[in-house]
Amino acid sequence: MQTFSFAGSERKFFGACMVIGVISLLAIYLTDDPLHSRFWGNILQNGSFFLGIAFISLFLYAAKIIAYSGWHVQFKRILESYSLFLGVGLIFMIVLGLGTYFGFHSLYEWNQPHLVEDDPIIQGKSPFLNPGWYLFATIVFGGSWFFVARQLRALSLKEDSEGDISFKIHKKMKIWAAIMLPLGGFTSAAAIWLWLMSLDAHWYSTLYGWYTGASWLVAAVGFLILTIIYLKSRGYYPKVTEEHLHDLGKYLFAFSVFWAYLWFSQYMLIWYANIGEATIYFHHRHENYPTLFYINLVVNFVLPFLILLTNDSKRRKGTLIFVSIAVIIGHWIDFFLMVKPGVHYTTNKILMTTGMEEAAAELTRFTMPGLLDVGVFIGFIGLFGYFVFNSLTKAALVPSKDPYLEESLHHHVA
Repeated sequence: MQTFSFAGSERKFFGACMVIGVISLLAIYLTDDPLHSRFWGNILQNGSFFLGIAFISLFLYAAKIIAYSGWHVQFKRILESYSLFLGVGLIFMIVLGLGTYFGFHSLYEWNQPHLVEDDPIIQGKSPFLNPGWYLFATIVFGGSWFFVARQLRALSLKEDSEGDISFKIHKKMKIWAAIMLPLGGFTSAAAIWLWLMSLDAHWYSTLYGWYTGASWLVAAVGFLILTIIYLKSRGYYPKVTEEHLHDLGKYLFAFSVFWAYLWFSQYMLIWYANIGEATIYFHHRHENYPTLFYINLVVNFVLPFLILLTNDSKRRKGTLIFVSIAVIIGHWIDFFLMVKPGVHYTTNKILMTTGMEEAAAELTRFTMPGLLDVGVFIGFIGLFGYFVFNSLTKAALVPSKDPYLEESLHHHVA
């Protein structure tokens, strides 16, 4: 039975990353505009990105349990550890929820009474877009995900300690997984609308929840591939073969294509149907963030599509490492494009309407992530990595008594 040992060098590496993140956040706060929009925007971007990776890992884990999947069982502890990060990621989102409720930040136009008093569109959305519902939904929805993650983790450990020849424990896991799929499907969409889509309060998209979820999933699979390959390099997971990596490579390829389909569908509809309120969303990003607009599409679709198109490429560790790193960075950029333009628009509007025209004129758009933004991203990677590796030390790395372990040990792709 393999037990993971969290090496001192790894702790120092992740600790150094977290220090970089804290220093970057402090530097941003001290050099920010009067509303500290860049500071709060970074918290929202990175907090929602990593919380989403934890959520989608739980959702994927639940889907595999329901589907009687067995090939993933050897490394399911990694998915469990990712999902437990919900507890950490939720803290950042609750801070943002409290900030929305008590006015600590000004990220959302709909939370500024003087901006919406003559705006019938936002007023019409006020039953949903209000600080009380934002905070309530963040706590209840995120808390329910974390609760299910804890239940599945507890049952998984119980299965490992007691054995599960009669499948009694696994049947309980199926019940919680069955609860998670509709719960996560409906509540995650509402959370995404609140946290991210409402930054551009006049715009809406019926595909936005799917689009964001696909972005989370590709990034999560990228992290999963990197984690497995790294642990194998340390001598762990000797029976996780290139067949398993091949299937994860197929996930990376397929959901990159799915993400691109959703990207194109949202973009196409504003032209095909001439939806004005949707047009402004893409027009703002295309005109003011043109480089990132196209980098986003190239890195997150063209690159993984062309590289992973052949079967052999999905079996090469070097190729998978390169593509995984690329799409993780690419989808972080995707979240930058989701968050930054809306935050900049609202900040500029508040400054202009509150007699701070000079501050508005000096407001820097940051159409490309700056070094400090990258530093914050590194800090969150350090926090996520430290948490996951520490969680892996608390249970056997391979669940020896999972009833589907043999399927994973003998997994072969024709």
